[in-house]
Amino acid sequence: MVAALDLLQRELVAANRILANEGVLDTFGHVSVRHPEDASRFFLSRSLAPELVTAADIVEFGLDCQPVRRTDVRLYAERVIHGSIYRLRSDVKAVCHYHAPALMPFCVTDVALVAVSHLGATMGRHVAVWDSRHDFGDTNLLVATDEQGTSLARALGPDWLVLMRRHGATVAGRSLREVVFRAIYANQNADILHRALLLGKIEPLTPGEVEAAGAVNLQPLAIDRAWECWKARVPDQAAIK
Repeated sequence: MVAALDLLQRELVAANRILANEGVLDTFGHVSVRHPEDASRFFLSRSLAPELVTAADIVEFGLDCQPVRRTDVRLYAERVIHGSIYRLRSDVKAVCHYHAPALMPFCVTDVALVAVSHLGATMGRHVAVWDSRHDFGDTNLLVATDEQGTSLARALGPDWLVLMRRHGATVAGRSLREVVFRAIYANQNADILHRALLLGKIEPLTPGEVEAAGAVNLQPLAIDRAWECWKARVPDQAAIK
């Protein structure tokens, strides 16, 4: 069990480094993974820029978003995003919150983020939208309370991606590698869609195409192939061994 957890935490380090290197996470944003043997716990880094995360920075949390073991390190204020989704979605095993520039235009306009590419189908048939103003009025836009986290998780509902008005996005997955895959290709789909809208009318994937293409793309063969490629591109290879 200890060896399995050690491997999972190393994969979480790799996920942080990959998402930073692929332009999904920047100085801010974070990715977590649920404990494989105890669904009431999850792992998330201490508050740190993702490209700097090491195994020593990983903290174990309960679903109340409090550390399982006492620590003096600074924690992400928005860890409630992760805990709230894990509480409401037993099928979710990993969560990523980010503010990628490619997605932001769809967070500040009423233009729908839809799948327009084969790999973009991994966003799912519907992209949810959450507006903090509806429940909380004027805020600093951080999701830092249990009430805010729960509101966001409810907006996500059964979907895999939720846009957060004027803030960013949160994506969920059934594994750590899957959430990385979904986040990267949602980002790429958003960039393609933005460029296409400048050219003219778009033709999004049909619901059936999204379902079929998503099922193919989210098979382990595809996810593992992409993971190994992205992992090989991380500059500091010693950090992810």
